[in-house]
Amino acid sequence: MGWLENVLLENKEIENERLELSDKNSLYFLGPNLSLRNCTVVLKVSARNLIIIGARFIDCTFEVKQELKNHQQWVKASLKRCRFKGRFSGCDFGHWPDYGTGWEYGAIEDCDFTEARMDGCRIMGSDPATLRFPKWPCFTLLDPIGRARELNSVQWPGRFGSVVIEDLYDQPPSTKALTLFAPSEAQRYDAHPEEFRAIVERFDCILY
Repeated sequence: MGWLENVLLENKEIENERLELSDKNSLYFLGPNLSLRNCTVVLKVSARNLIIIGARFIDCTFEVKQELKNHQQWVKASLKRCRFKGRFSGCDFGHWPDYGTGWEYGAIEDCDFTEARMDGCRIMGSDPATLRFPKWPCFTLLDPIGRARELNSVQWPGRFGSVVIEDLYDQPPSTKALTLFAPSEAQRYDAHPEEFRAIVERFDCILY
């Protein structure tokens, strides 16, 4: 792997623009002191090429063109009235105290994930009631730590219960919601997606 070119978006306000972050040979730095309003941000790079710290996004749309995996740095961004499209796995959003430098900027409210596919994605330290989550076959556990005992009281398909549900107690204290994608979870834990549906429907703390 050769040298990556640094693309710095910092100390500026951008409005009504379309930004394409798609160069595999670039490292994109969003922030600090970056404010984007009414912008469309197209992402076609891996998580390691995208560094977010101290950026504010208001009324923006994120179009993810390749699956964005294990990108926790959204917790270093302030997100307000934004829309997310595309596939996200292992991504965290919101306010997560002490998660590295820049966590103090983290916030999320009034955002829309209905056009996203999320698996293993968490909302940290923010109110999920202001957010719109993707529908089935995605499903979202609200207050997963507080409801862990209740969620553990039923037999989940395959190995999902013994791995994912039992591990809810070990989630970071600020975890407010966890969104999963049934087909991926079924494949991972030897189950069938529709087996999840029957159980998901039984809980008022699960959105689907």
